[in-house]
Amino acid sequence: MNGVPKLNPKFSTRRAGTSKVPIINFEVSHHRAVAAVRLLRADKGKAFVDLLNEKANDSGENEMGYVERTLGFSTRHLDDRDIRLILRIGFFEILKLNVPAYAVVDENVRLAKVALRPGAGNMVNAILRKLLLLKETDSLPLPKIEGDDRAQARALSIIYSHPVWMVRRWIRFLGKEEALKLMNWNNSDPYFSLRVNTTNGYTRDDLVNRLEDLQVHYEKSIMDEFVRIREGMQAVLQAGLLKEGMCAVQDESAGFVVSVVDPQPGETIMDCCAAPGGKTLFMASRLAGQGKVSALDINKGRLRILMEAAKCHNLDDIITDIHGDLRLYAKESTAKYDKVLLDAPCSGLGVLSKRADLRWNRQFEDLEELVFLQDELLDSASSLVKPGGILIYSTCSIDHEENENRVTAFVQRHPVRVHIKIIHRSFTKDTNSIFN
Repeated sequence: MNGVPKLNPKFSTRRAGTSKVPIINFEVSHHRAVAAVRLLRADKGKAFVDLLNEKANDSGENEMGYVERTLGFSTRHLDDRDIRLILRIGFFEILKLNVPAYAVVDENVRLAKVALRPGAGNMVNAILRKLLLLKETDSLPLPKIEGDDRAQARALSIIYSHPVWMVRRWIRFLGKEEALKLMNWNNSDPYFSLRVNTTNGYTRDDLVNRLEDLQVHYEKSIMDEFVRIREGMQAVLQAGLLKEGMCAVQDESAGFVVSVVDPQPGETIMDCCAAPGGKTLFMASRLAGQGKVSALDINKGRLRILMEAAKCHNLDDIITDIHGDLRLYAKESTAKYDKVLLDAPCSGLGVLSKRADLRWNRQFEDLEELVFLQDELLDSASSLVKPGGILIYSTCSIDHEENENRVTAFVQRHPVRVHIKIIHRSFTKDTNSIFN
């Protein structure tokens, strides 16, 4: 952050060598401080949630360590972006969670005063009380959908909480009615999927029985290994279902990609952009102990998390991790694989219901950079496929520029090398476009 930090008189430090040890301010809710930190890091650093701490273990304690070092223990020159983060928490609690008004105002004012400065607390107090008054009198202002296309897109952007460029692009390619359905879907409460770990001898019935014991409501997926839940993830985590290797949190769309890969015992498979590893683990479990999955990724930290999960699922003898850039690896390696999966870096426009931060961290210009990267990665991945082998390309985007157009461009660059099969999924689920 800009400016030289000043110590808040509420906090003291003592010297231990050259380091300073903060005294925790227990007046601020740690849960609220953690929420602010996550918003701050997503806004400024775009950090991966699973890398909020280096070791990816005891994330709550490590994240609170980050909170104690950065939020609540020093004042800062007021940054408009920082105060907006606190206001976002307050607005969400008032408008969506129906948290008692006194608690919202008191807690967020306290957080603003401790994290920023007393004047920031006064501003938060005034804004939140104004919001409460508007809500109580049912007079919250909403923009009118009128004027030219650009003006209407701006109004819809505010009403549905999406960037203007996304609204305009979706209306252009999907039509207004479908674009509104998509934005409503993105704003709805998402469900989460658990995949049972059959490698450890568990069945879906075993997982269902544990969920019933925990009183977690569920529904069975059309995919045999998956169960959907909307609430109760904390109960699942606290019960140790993931640590003991009974299941993994994995979206059904990722499972759908694996079903297209269709791993068979004895095959060699390359997962080109493997981390955090959900598809890698699922593909390895399908090999029934015969065959190999190579997991390549440029991010060493996330690759380490993948291998820790592989060990938990008793799949570490099937999976080999490779740290590197696919483009360089493809040039230097002579290895060829029966099947190569490229789940390419993308805009993530198909998973906004579960990654709400993405909508505000993406710009239209990002698409141009991404499609260039996707073309490079596709060319590199294709060089790793054995003659007669299969290349699978998938994204979690719904934009044609990252899907059909990339397939078309690849075929134009390699006109006699491939047979194409395109598989679509409706945007009302987390979308993947795959060809093989």
